[in-house]
Amino acid sequence: MTAHRFGLPLLVLAAGLAACTGKPPPTAVEPTPVRTALARTGPATPAIATNGVVAAKDEMRLSFMVGGIVRRIAVEEGERVRRGQRLAEIELTEVNAQVEQAAQLAAKAQRDLERGERLYADQVISLEQLQDLRTQASVSKAQATGARFSRGHAVIAAPHDGVVLRKLVQERELVPAGETVLVVSGADRGFVVRTALADREIVQVRLGDAAEIRMDAFPGRVFGGQVSEVSRASEGGSGLFPVEIRFDATNEPLASGLVAKLTIRPSIAGRTTLVHVPVAAIVEGDGERASIYVVRDGRAMRRAVKVAFIAADSVALAEGVSAGEPVVTDGALYLADGDPVTIVKEATQAIGGISRPDRRG
Repeated sequence: MTAHRFGLPLLVLAAGLAACTGKPPPTAVEPTPVRTALARTGPATPAIATNGVVAAKDEMRLSFMVGGIVRRIAVEEGERVRRGQRLAEIELTEVNAQVEQAAQLAAKAQRDLERGERLYADQVISLEQLQDLRTQASVSKAQATGARFSRGHAVIAAPHDGVVLRKLVQERELVPAGETVLVVSGADRGFVVRTALADREIVQVRLGDAAEIRMDAFPGRVFGGQVSEVSRASEGGSGLFPVEIRFDATNEPLASGLVAKLTIRPSIAGRTTLVHVPVAAIVEGDGERASIYVVRDGRAMRRAVKVAFIAADSVALAEGVSAGEPVVTDGALYLADGDPVTIVKEATQAIGGISRPDRRG
């Protein structure tokens, strides 16, 4: 009874004092649960992200040396072939006629030369006429040799073991000399990814630079590769510079033409470093200016930073934060400068997550 009798006047007095001052009684600010990550050093140049196309390292475009009608194509696309296997033939009727004609002309030129030798010995023709006959005989002989050589290349044979990638001509089609008939890949030198880079990127790339290759055909797989060829001349139409990435995936059913996503990490990027923080640490930004929260003595201190570039999973900062400082990631959007914080380990425990920690007891 005594406590009750004196307690009520005290509550009334406290309420009256609060009303007189116009200020509510002070209340303790509950710390905001957040997650943090340490700022770390990283490359001062971003990785190069681009797309490319998978191709066989040894990819040969096979053609006939002479033009004519295709007599036979013995393979189909996707078929494996062996070295020396006959792949396609051209009709030899016209080719054989050309060989026979060249042989007859060479024989006639030889007979003319022999007769000229006798006439020159009898002083019937001059030395100049004899030399002309010798020249004609040599030219005719060379033409006959060339015709026989061309007939030998009226058949396409596999230059090595491999796979037929494309068949560009059908039987009975008329093809000119040198037109591609079949595209065959080599089976012994693996696959590469071919891409092309802009001038600001090509100057950073060196032979042997590491690359990561991802393909929709193999979800979740990351293939390691290396830059194996770097062109120092741009393509005329696009102005881009061709680059080739060699990678080892001999156990996978690869095929030329697969689209690949490339991440090339230039080795020169590691010569200088910047401070990197997670993307989630950035709370607001305007151009190269942004803000983050750094935890110091249990409070979140707002810090202005300068953004150098944004990578896949981090932001490189030119100034504002030092390596090793803890920066707020989860929960940063709910903070004000100087707010007390409590650091949690699970993402779902941070404010803004699925749940908050129960601190009632």
